[in-house]
This record gives sequence, C-alpha cells and structure tokens, in this order.
Amino acid sequence: MFMKFSNKVVWITGASSGLGEALAYEFSHQGARLVLSSRRIDELERVKNSCSRPEDVMLIPIDLSNHTEYDILAKQVVDQMGQIDVLVNNGGISQRSWVKDTPLDLDKKIMDINYFGAVALSKAVLPYMLPRKTGHFVVISSVTGKVGVKLRTAYAASKHALFGFFDSLRAELWEDNIKVTMFCPGYIRTKISVNAVTKDGSPQNSMDKNSEEGMEPQVFAKKAVAAIAKGKEEVYIGGKEILGIYIRRYFPRWFSRIVRSRPPA
Repeated sequence: MFMKFSNKVVWITGASSGLGEALAYEFSHQGARLVLSSRRIDELERVKNSCSRPEDVMLIPIDLSNHTEYDILAKQVVDQMGQIDVLVNNGGISQRSWVKDTPLDLDKKIMDINYFGAVALSKAVLPYMLPRKTGHFVVISSVTGKVGVKLRTAYAASKHALFGFFDSLRAELWEDNIKVTMFCPGYIRTKISVNAVTKDGSPQNSMDKNSEEGMEPQVFAKKAVAAIAKGKEEVYIGGKEILGIYIRRYFPRWFSRIVRSRPPA
C-alpha cells in the first residue's frame, strides 16, 4: 500500500495525549518518522512505545509558554532526523471562565501557549524548509476559532488569531511550495475540557458532556492525515457542531441568538 508520509519527518506538539497522540499513531502507521513534543516526557515515552516503529521516534520535551529555546530544539531535530517535512502545531489549553472573572494574566497565558507557541515554533522551523522548497505547516485550531461562545473568550481569541497568522503565512510561502493546513475540530473525546483552565488558573478536572459524546480521536486522526496528504487548506471535522461555522457565516444574527440562548458548556 502506498503511504504518503513514508520516511517523512513529522513533528507533533501536544503529542502526549488526545489528538496529538492519535495523530502520532496514524502518522507512524503511514510510515513517518516522528518527533513528539509535550511537557510530559513519561507520557511521550508511552506514546513512542505504542507507535508502529518506536525506533523512528524522537522525543523533544517542550513548553509552549517558553519560546526562548525553539531555535535550539529545531536544530536538534534537523541534526538527528535530517529534515523537518511537517510541523503539526497541536499543543494548547482550553478555558472555562467568564470574562468578568478572568484576570488578564490568564488571557496572556492562553495566548502565549495557543498562539505564540505555534508562531514561535513555526518561525524556528521555517528556515529549514525554505532552502528545500518543501514543507507543510499543520495547525489545530477549533470550531471556536471561527465562532465565539460563552466561557471561551481567551481561548477563542487564540484560535481566531491562528487563522490570521497562518492564512497570511500560506500566501507568503505559496511560491516556495510550502503548504499550510488549518483544522477546526468540533467535539472530540479528549481531556481538553478536563484540563481547561478556570478563572484562577486551575484545571476544571471534569469532562464536558459534549466532549464525552464527541468523536473518537482516532477517527479524527485518520480524517486529518488524509486531508494533510491531499494538501487541503482548511478542514472542519466533527459532528453537528460544525454547522455553527456555516450558520455564523451566512446567518450571523440567528447564530448570535443561538449562542445567547444556550447554557454555558
């Protein structure tokens, strides 16, 4: 069977759980050589050992809120793996707090991780793609990157910002044959709501009903990797919540009434 990513080097952030873990398994199944990053090295080891070819997996611990060492990390990856073909900006945190209760420092923290983390790492990787005239930036945004809902002010802002940056980056890099694919996942059955920060910065420690009933991450990963292989620019994956993007686009006032009337979740 032909595998699009055979021997390609794919770097995935947030790879210790959830979508990042599922993407690691799918890319590994497709023959890719992997670079897996998150803060938790023990969990990265577990994911590595569960991949199809653990011998082709490199682990790079990374803190997406600390952007000072990314140039060094990118060089380490290229020195060991030879190249970087795909960077999957997946790592991030969600939020469950009212804007009136959310201190500005928490807004900044969420932006540092979700937005500046992806931007800084992409800027560190870009110099290794440009001379080769090939590469692919993959960004996991959210349906909330297109619409805003209650309790997600900073999270929605960070995910909206990713579109502004990476849509512009795509336009700049088109002639260099470097692609950008943006994903808007809907409800996926991961621990994103469990780990979502509340008004004091502590995790929510419970799973939202919508996440509990969401798509399995393995299903998302298969659809996502297939879309990346096709070079798609913007992809929506999820259930009926995806309709919110289209309702917001074509019937904004109707969408506003729906958002106002729904209880926070």
